[in-house]
Amino acid sequence: MKQLLLLVLFSATLKAGGQSACTLPGQTPESAILVCGSVSLFATTPIFCGIKPIPPPCGDGFPYRDQNPNFFRMACYTSGTLGFTIMPANPIGDFNWQLFDITATNPVDIFTNPALLVACNWSADLGETGASSLGTDLVVCSGLQPLFSKMPDIIQGHTYLLMICNQTPVAEGYELNFSGGTAVITEPALPRMLQARPDCRGTEILVRMNKKINCATVAADGSEFILSGGAIITSAYTLGCDAVAGSDSVFLRLDRPISNGSYTLSIQTGTDGNTITDICGSDIAVGESIALNVSALQPATVIDVSKTGCAPQWIDIRFNRPISCASLAGDGSDFVITGPQTVQARIAASTFSGCSSGLSSLIRLEIVSPWNTGGNYQVSIVSGNDGNTILDECGIVTPSGPAGSFSITNPISAQFIYTVPPSCNATTIQFSHNGNGGASSWQWDFGASGSSTQQNPVYTFPATGKQTVRLITTNGSCIDTATQDIIINGMMKSQFLAPAVVCPGDTVHLENRSTGNADQWRWEFGNGQFSTDKDPAVYRYAPLGREQLYTVSLISSNTQLGCSDTSRRVIRVLAHCYIAVPSAFTPNADGKNDYLYPLNALKADQLEFRVYNRMGQILFSGRDWTQKWDGRVNGLEQPTGIYAWTLTYIDKETKQRIFQKGTSLLIR
Repeated sequence: MKQLLLLVLFSATLKAGGQSACTLPGQTPESAILVCGSVSLFATTPIFCGIKPIPPPCGDGFPYRDQNPNFFRMACYTSGTLGFTIMPANPIGDFNWQLFDITATNPVDIFTNPALLVACNWSADLGETGASSLGTDLVVCSGLQPLFSKMPDIIQGHTYLLMICNQTPVAEGYELNFSGGTAVITEPALPRMLQARPDCRGTEILVRMNKKINCATVAADGSEFILSGGAIITSAYTLGCDAVAGSDSVFLRLDRPISNGSYTLSIQTGTDGNTITDICGSDIAVGESIALNVSALQPATVIDVSKTGCAPQWIDIRFNRPISCASLAGDGSDFVITGPQTVQARIAASTFSGCSSGLSSLIRLEIVSPWNTGGNYQVSIVSGNDGNTILDECGIVTPSGPAGSFSITNPISAQFIYTVPPSCNATTIQFSHNGNGGASSWQWDFGASGSSTQQNPVYTFPATGKQTVRLITTNGSCIDTATQDIIINGMMKSQFLAPAVVCPGDTVHLENRSTGNADQWRWEFGNGQFSTDKDPAVYRYAPLGREQLYTVSLISSNTQLGCSDTSRRVIRVLAHCYIAVPSAFTPNADGKNDYLYPLNALKADQLEFRVYNRMGQILFSGRDWTQKWDGRVNGLEQPTGIYAWTLTYIDKETKQRIFQKGTSLLIR
């Protein structure tokens, strides 16, 4: 029978237009709701929590972002396809979703790392959506697209994050139902005690569980636990417990140090009326027990070396006692991985962030070199670059030597290369994948404009600028994704920026904005001078005592392909830059003295020019020296006569504020 779980994720007390602190379960990737198998989840959208953009899955310019989201986290226990349906309570609800693979990554990386995308559906159509046998594409972009995507393949041992966004401005409810796929997301193991050991002083017992537990089900008096003989349990507590993710450790305080010997630690119903429950609601069985052997302290030993996936991003090394994080060399040199290929690793940041009171039983090695060779690999403990091997919580040195092994089968990398064929119209790109690891299929995504299933496709982009290309490749047992941003220059085009007007003797800045694959440039400055620099040094025109027009040309060319393009701009060099207002003007549209304005005011900042009639009324006001009075007010011609004006500005060179006033004669 399908379990129904009610998620109360939205508070009706939020004021319209306000914003919460994003502290409710499911509002952020870090607080994602755990999906405990094929259950139906009833959710209400937690709105008013800000909006963040995500890397666009499609190159269509749509603003992809986590608008009013719920986040759900799940683990895959058997590889297969993932099917699910989002059924809005309102039949015309508008919901979008995106699935990410967050294995060995920080969940917030979904906002920056496009390679985490697995599948999505951003259809603008209304109603039920999800992933099912009805879908044909893993990535469905914005617009009137199909509401169901193809069911994605998920991999055993990987962790996934499902983001569901509400595109309506109100808190719409919905039911999330996982069904139809072949993958198993229900953890088969029931909660149990995995390990029990005393601390260095013998006054506490650390109980390690096989899975995360609900910390709220641990009685503070420790009454869920009973110890055979010896000391008495007086209290219990957890560390690093998260309301959503739980904790896998319980610490039991004793009334006195426990002596050497063999004991049994058992589970019973506590004074709070329950045994301990995992975060999915399963109880540890009453009578569950584990042996506790207390003896002279020995060095910490490795109890497990594990990895995830066929080309793991990290290797986990678990010890029987916590390791001092301060004794770890951050570059990972306390550990050496040997095998068929050279492997480079470092201590993952998650190890240090997971240290409680400077201790951690789990050391994660982040693999920084790509996997390309399958086979058996060995992890060994050595003396690191910090001059020591690692120390445990009691300060005992962990001896050097083999720690454990793991195997890699059929690793595969989706990293690809691309080349730009020789052409003055560089929009056609050759892509290629080397077929490593027995790759058998390729899914290229060139954005909204197209895709390909060839190993080495040739693609012509319809637009220039930055384009995001993604490749998903698999060999049947391992899958990998690679993403690259490439710049499409397009047809070679000469263009540059230049000032329209300059003062005599001033520097002229020319900025090359040409596009395409030019390899040679020639600037002609209109006075017989030239330059072959791509970006020429600043240039000055000699004062002539009169106004002069210069036509500047830029010829961009490719010498090998024999193509070129030319652009031109006219620069007006004034006779002088003395700011003055004409004493008369004739607005008769003959092209001569038709306007009243401050002449040559290139070097004036914060300029304001005003014209007044005899009554002192403002007829014209301009804050740019190129704004001119044409002798009209509201379209009506003003009569011949004397008009007063004022001019204020700050001289760009002297920084002094200048005030001028005078009169001008309007002649008709």
